[in-house]
Amino acid sequence: MNTPSCAPAAAPGYYRRHIFFCLNERSNGENCCARHHAQAGFERCKAQVAAAGLAGAGQVRVNKAGCLDRCAGGPVAVVYPEGIWYSYVDAADIDDIVESHLKNGQVVERLRMPAEIGR
Repeated sequence: MNTPSCAPAAAPGYYRRHIFFCLNERSNGENCCARHHAQAGFERCKAQVAAAGLAGAGQVRVNKAGCLDRCAGGPVAVVYPEGIWYSYVDAADIDDIVESHLKNGQVVERLRMPAEIGR
């Protein structure tokens, strides 16, 4: 006789992907993402994700973050669970990240930040 397992089934993550935007602003004059219009990138991404119907449980979450410690590449965003770091400059770059990576799972290589770039 088969006895059902009482171990719970593995639940998928609440979101399929998270994208975190560094919005940190340094008051001491050091380089930071806020000085490179990171807020505008965050807002554009949030709007594009919503417009594409990608927002919500089981899909994509767009989050604000404090310093991600990669200031030299700013502005920066990182997509999880893949751990792909991006540097972007304008709305078109954000649109490419949303369409290619967040929607279709394809990394936007031209925006990928080199691993050695830090603070």
